[in-house]
Amino acid sequence: MQSPISPYAGERGPSASARGQRVLVTAGPTEEPIDEVRFIGNRSSGQLGIAVAEAFADLGAEVTLALGPVRAALPQPHRGAGGIRIERFRTAADLRALMTRELPSADIVVMAAAVADFRPAAREAGKMRRGEARSLALEPVEDLLSATREARKPGACIVGFALEPSDELERSARAKLERKDLAAIVANPLETMDAPDIDATVYVRDGSVRRAAPTAARIAKTDFARWLAGEVLAMRG
Repeated sequence: MQSPISPYAGERGPSASARGQRVLVTAGPTEEPIDEVRFIGNRSSGQLGIAVAEAFADLGAEVTLALGPVRAALPQPHRGAGGIRIERFRTAADLRALMTRELPSADIVVMAAAVADFRPAAREAGKMRRGEARSLALEPVEDLLSATREARKPGACIVGFALEPSDELERSARAKLERKDLAAIVANPLETMDAPDIDATVYVRDGSVRRAAPTAARIAKTDFARWLAGEVLAMRG
């Protein structure tokens, strides 16, 4: 049986209040060094995570924005009714340490950061020089939500993200929702990477499926962030 899809609830965002809520939002890519110059990373701009942090702050939450090495010319998150404190990270290990420190006090966690799946098994000293072909051994990066599970505040609302090819999106998102013990997961097709808008589907633990704009293919990331903040507050309430 197909899960129900909730309609756009645009009025929910402005009427919702996050006062008294402590929110942790992770945003941007990670960089895993190969040597002193090169790294393994990804194309995440951090735009959506920053927009989510701003949306919660506008609703009165005290927000910690864990922000990766974003290089795009993005505006600094403004201070809304609540406030935004920025903590920077570079590697997955940096982000794990930050999460371990912040999770015990976070009522809501939105994991929008794009953490690399692999890192070099060994880091080269100095700078590698051009020459003969060489191989790079990789090792998997740990699942940060699983690794920091014990640090979560009891009853916290945890929202994850999934970026996958369209034909694998729902299956992968539902699997991550269960495996990572999430309240909800935001599923995005690969085609929305680097775009100012988003075509996202939110899968919720109760089996429901929610979209910010069911009648339109895409919605601006800032509008989606405001909608998502309202939806997450409703789930928590």
